[in-house]
Amino acid sequence: MTAEEIRELGDADIRQRVEELREELFRLRFRSATQPLENPILLRSLRRDIARMNTVLRERELQRTEG
Repeated sequence: MTAEEIRELGDADIRQRVEELREELFRLRFRSATQPLENPILLRSLRRDIARMNTVLRERELQRTEG
């Protein structure tokens, strides 16, 4: 998911999506400890998507306090 796609979403939608991705990341980490993953790159992409979403939320928060 790109930053532009994330910016189109509302704050509540982004927060909900972050929680869903964190749950998925937890499940994948747990599964990777017990068995090899088919796509280990998915862990990295999930972490990066979460970081992008948190960055957009932080940008919006800063814009509200400045303006």
